[in-house]
Order: sequence, then structure tokens, then C-alpha cells
Amino acid sequence: MIRRDRLVNTFCDLVRIDSPSGEEEGIARELDRRLVALGFTVSRDAHGNLIASDGGEAPLLLSAHMDTVEPGRGIVPQVVGDKIYSDGTTILGGDCKAGVAAIVEALESVHEDGVRRAPLELVFTRGEEVGLEGARNLDFSMMSARAAVVFDGNGPVCKVTTASPTYVRFDIHVKGVAAHAGVEPEKGLSAIRIAAEIINSLPQGRLDAETTINVGTISGGTVRNAVPEEAKFSGEFRSRNAETLDLVRLQVLEVIETVRRRYHSAVVQEELGVDFNMYKLTPDDPMVTWACDVLKTLNMEPELGPTGGGTDANIFNENGIQSVVVGMSTNEMHTTREFVVIPDLVDTARFCEALVTTLAQASN
Repeated sequence: MIRRDRLVNTFCDLVRIDSPSGEEEGIARELDRRLVALGFTVSRDAHGNLIASDGGEAPLLLSAHMDTVEPGRGIVPQVVGDKIYSDGTTILGGDCKAGVAAIVEALESVHEDGVRRAPLELVFTRGEEVGLEGARNLDFSMMSARAAVVFDGNGPVCKVTTASPTYVRFDIHVKGVAAHAGVEPEKGLSAIRIAAEIINSLPQGRLDAETTINVGTISGGTVRNAVPEEAKFSGEFRSRNAETLDLVRLQVLEVIETVRRRYHSAVVQEELGVDFNMYKLTPDDPMVTWACDVLKTLNMEPELGPTGGGTDANIFNENGIQSVVVGMSTNEMHTTREFVVIPDLVDTARFCEALVTTLAQASN
């Protein structure tokens, strides 16, 4: 039986463990301890992703990621009625520790009740928040599952993701000419000004229902009284439409080339790369159908729809593991306003429990 209090305590314990991207060792050790106690064999791949198995044949894969975004250090969870918040100075870490906690609670419930469940593999990845780094470096040879449910969606568990975009990152490095800003600025060429012209010429925000573009970081210069010689900025664009994606790529490159021709003395270097590729699932996709059927057995009405975000499911699907993403009760991800709705968190754990028990019944 899913226990609300135990689930809330587990979630709060997990978010108190700092795990910004690249610093997931503490949460990995805690999950290792919990999973071994539940009878799993736990391993790490070369990248540090945590992989657990019960040794069964044709296992189902349950997955979530261990890392959080910043500001995510020293999180102090606050339980207020049916919601959990941070103290307002940090994110809460519900993304993705609500998913992790729901999986753990479902496994503890099944173990406690002695109920037969399906064979399972568990994957908790590192670095999901920095371009699905953990999943992209995951050692798939350590896994045998061909089907996965990823607990990493926004909102309640009844929200089932049917499409996700391709994500393209770009990094721009501008080198101008340094000079004293007060004595001989005429001899200088501001890298910051050039970078600003590029940024100002790029489209920003939502371009259409399937496409967005964003400049996320910028840096440059050394002191206020020198014409800055260098500036750097980074951004991303993403779309669920391949043709639109190509058009945006061309637009970004054309903007850079136009500015490059305007400033012959400057050096403008760009690097573009795809971090993950899109996928689209139809309503009759086996994983979508199965998730919806389980939700309906729990009297939850499935809500199918696309997302503008990427998850480890993008990488799993690309590597031949049929995957679907469900909500995990988190709202306002990546902000200090983030919160988890406790009844939704309980429903996420109930759904996970039903997944692994109904699959076992179906195999009888």
C-alpha cells in the first residue's frame, strides 16, 4: 500500500541532498542503499549513471534523473497543506526527485506487501539538466530492457508526453580588438557590441507552436575601462518540426555571417550541435496505450500531449528502447516557485505500483 507520509518523507529526504548537475554522488549513494535493501543489484556505468536490476528476464525499465538545476543547494522543503515548496531561496528539486521518490515508494510498497511484480531495471541518470548528458553517455550494454516509463513530466501523472523536440545548442565566441576606453577607443573593436548585434538580430522566444529559441548566457570583457576584446554567449533552439529546425539553423548562421562581413577585423566563431533528437508517439503506440490503460484502472483520465522539453526518453527511444514519459507532480520547474502537489505525488507512486503489478498479472 502506498503510504503518503513515507512518500513525503522520502521526497523531502532526497531534496535535502544537494545534487546539481555534475555533483550527483550523494544522491546516488542514497539510492544505492535503498535499492540494495529492496533486493536489487546496483551498478554504475563509466559515466556514473546508476543502473539497478533484479535479474529478471524481459524487464521493464523505470527511469528518472538524479541531478537538479541551480539554485539547488541547501534546499529546505516546506510542507504546507497538500503542497511542498522550498523556502523561496532555491528550487525545490521536484524535477526530478518527485519521480525518483515515486519509484522508490512504489517499490517499497510492493516489497512490503509481498505482491508479485514484473522484472525490473532501474536507471537514474546524471546530468540530465545539461543536455541529457547522462543518458547520452549511458552504457546500454549493461541493460536488457526494451520498454521504459520515464518519470520526468510536468504536472500530474495523467499527463502523458506524446512528442518531444530536437534540441540544438549554439556557442558563439567573438574576438574584437582591445584598447584603452578613455585614451584611444578608436583603436578598439568591442566584442561585446558585436555579440549584442548578433543577439539582437536573432529571433527570440516562441516562434510557433513547435519551435522556440533562446540565448541563455553571455560573458565578456575584463575591466570597465578597456574596449572588450572577447565576448561569448550561448543559446539553444528546438522544434518538433524538422523543416522548421533547418530554417532556424540557417537563420542563425546567416545572422552570424552578416555580422562577420560587417566587422572584418573581428573573429566570430560558432559551434552548433544536436544534444537530442525529436520523437513522436501516436495515441495507439503500445507504450502510450499501456500507460493510458493503467491510468484508467486507477480512475485517472489520461491527457495526451506534446512537450517543448527533452527527457532521457529522447535518448532511450533513439537507442531502441520504447519509452513514454509521464508527469510526476512537479509544477513551475526550474524556478524558486516550484512546488509539488502531494495528492499528485501519491498518484504517481500509485501509477508506478500499478505498472509493475499489472504487468506481472498479464504475464501469468
